[in-house]
Amino acid sequence: MRAAGITFAAALAPRSLMALERSDAVYASGFRAPDGSFGIATVSERGEIVDRITLPARAHGMAFSPVSGRIVAFARRPGTFALALPMAGSGQPFMITAPEGHHFYGHGAFSPDGRRLYASENDFDGNLGVIGIYDATDRFHRIGEFDAHGIGTHDMAVTDDGTTIVIANGGIETHPDFGRTKLNLDRMEPSLVLLDARNGALIQKHALPPSLRQLSTRHVAVGDNNRIWFACQWEGARNELPPLAGWLSKGEDIALLDLPEETTIRLGNYVGAIAVNRREGLVGLTSPVGGAAITLDAKTGALLKEEMVRDAAGVAPAAQGIAVSSYGGRFNQTRSGVAWDQHIARIT
Repeated sequence: MRAAGITFAAALAPRSLMALERSDAVYASGFRAPDGSFGIATVSERGEIVDRITLPARAHGMAFSPVSGRIVAFARRPGTFALALPMAGSGQPFMITAPEGHHFYGHGAFSPDGRRLYASENDFDGNLGVIGIYDATDRFHRIGEFDAHGIGTHDMAVTDDGTTIVIANGGIETHPDFGRTKLNLDRMEPSLVLLDARNGALIQKHALPPSLRQLSTRHVAVGDNNRIWFACQWEGARNELPPLAGWLSKGEDIALLDLPEETTIRLGNYVGAIAVNRREGLVGLTSPVGGAAITLDAKTGALLKEEMVRDAAGVAPAAQGIAVSSYGGRFNQTRSGVAWDQHIARIT
């Protein structure tokens, strides 16, 4: 129970306690309930719901700090709220609000020491992606921002040593006046950026070549030796088959993944989530469009496993392999009466 870090353990039903007893890992994910409401659930490794809380709107990605035991759920773009919850010990939840003229892009990450929270944001009047900086030791007050050196700043991560912020700039212009409409598909500017976490200085920026300017770089995951894996969504012609994932390391150029053609077709030009299992040297990708989950060798990028999962949503490292959820309610071996959202955070 202490390892699971569940604040509300004393109030859990016996069935939930049994689910935790059998678990080597605990996860958190956003969901939509049958009545249309939204929330976050903690989930056992088997996929059994341990507990849940209600949110005011749909959540997207989450950040977890093992140091503070807090998890932050970010609203789906173009939402303006994030909710910080205490998952261990006592404490109060905090509602974090994006500054005026900004909205969250649905993702963020803690510094390794748990003292800072970084969030991907859109300065929509300036058409500029930024990384908002929040003091996690002082009620998540916003203390500054870094230029993300791109537009459509979506997912982000922090390296294990805390020195580098990794950013996936999707290259797509949006504005809340137009909801989720993509305003510049004919002139996209996708890129991958590395920033110095101490001062926001640009370390590297990798723009995709002109032939791939409609390949939106959306999600990132950090593996062993700070190898950065990234996943993409193609916004060009449906009959084209661009590479949908790749990797890079500091000081090196990007390497695009060469998957078998039938696998690329199955992914439907859309990878919605990516995760790395460092212990087993695996990378997991899911595509809700193609209804597929694939597993790669983290050293070579070779395809190891391919599974059809209708409405595949989130991925996360499991005790063995990769945990996969779906919009249809599947989470590993269990199917629940909720629609899981696109991302999973492992919280142990």
